[in-house]
Amino acid sequence: MSAALPLRPLGSTGLRVTSLTLGGGPLGSMPKLFGEVPEGRAIETVAAALDAGIRTIDTSNGYSDGESERRIGAALAQYGALPPETLVITKVDPRGGDYSGERVRRSLAESSDRLGIAPLPVVHLHDPEFHDFDMMTAPGGAVDQLVAARERGEIGHIGLAGGDTRVTSRYWDLGVFELLLVHNRWTLADRSAGALLARAEADGAGLINAAVLGGGALTDPARVPDSYAYGPAPAETLEAIDRMRDVCRRHGTTLEAAAIRFSTRDPRIATTVVGMASPERVAPNVAAATADLPDALFAELETLVPAEELWLDRR
Repeated sequence: MSAALPLRPLGSTGLRVTSLTLGGGPLGSMPKLFGEVPEGRAIETVAAALDAGIRTIDTSNGYSDGESERRIGAALAQYGALPPETLVITKVDPRGGDYSGERVRRSLAESSDRLGIAPLPVVHLHDPEFHDFDMMTAPGGAVDQLVAARERGEIGHIGLAGGDTRVTSRYWDLGVFELLLVHNRWTLADRSAGALLARAEADGAGLINAAVLGGGALTDPARVPDSYAYGPAPAETLEAIDRMRDVCRRHGTTLEAAAIRFSTRDPRIATTVVGMASPERVAPNVAAATADLPDALFAELETLVPAEELWLDRR
C-alpha cells in the first residue's frame, strides 16, 4: 500500500518539499549512467511526476551541459498551471575546470534562463570537493558570489551539495549554507554522511538525501554490477548488498524499494532525490517512498551494513 507524498519543511527556509524529489540527472540524457533519454520522454517524465504528486524537482547546471535544465524548463512551460508548492532546485557548476566567482555568476544566469525561473528559489554549490578549497572560498570566489547572489535577491536560499563528506565538512564550517545535500553517502550500504548530517541538523539546516540507490548498486537486479557510487566497490560491500537483496525478497519487497524507503522514513530528511529516466518509473518510486515496510526488515538490514572503514569515500 502507498499513500500520498507528504510535504515537509525544508529546514528554516519557509519552503516545503515532498518527501520524494524527481532527480533531473537522467532527464538531460546521460547514456553512460542512465541510458539515452529522448527529449520528449524527459518532458513526459516531468509531467508524470507532477501528476503523481511530486512537487520537488532537482537538477543542476552541469547535468548534460545544461540540457537537463532546458528540458525541465520546457516541461514546466508545456504543463501549464503548476500545482501549488512546485519547487525546482538547481546547482551551480564549473565549466572546463573553471569554478571562479565569475563562472558562478554565469552559471546562475544560465540556469535561470533555461528553467524560466527568476529568482531561483534554491541553489546548491555543487561538488566543490574536486576544486581547491582556498580558491573556492577566497574573497570574490565561488562561495562568496553565491552568498552575494542571495543577498541581491537573485536566489532565495543556498545549499551545499557534495559527496566526499570529509571535504564537504570544511565547507559546512563556513556557516553560510542553509541546506545540505549528500549523495551516495546515506544509504543502506554507506553511512559515511552520518556525522555531517547530525551537525547540519543541529544547525537547523534542511537535509536532502540523493542517490540513495548508490548509482544503480541497490537495485534488484543490480543495474550497475560490481560498482557503488559510480565506481568499483570492495568485495565486502558487494557481498553485503547481495545479502540485503535476499533479505528484501524474504520480506516480499525489493532492495530498490527498501533503499528509497530507508531514506524517506528518516524524519530528519526533508526530501529524497531519486533520478527517473521515464514516466514508467514514477509510480513505482512514489509507491516505494510511501511503502508500509516493517520495522523488522530495516532492523535485519541494519545488521548487514558494511564495516565503517568501508564507508570512507573512495572517489
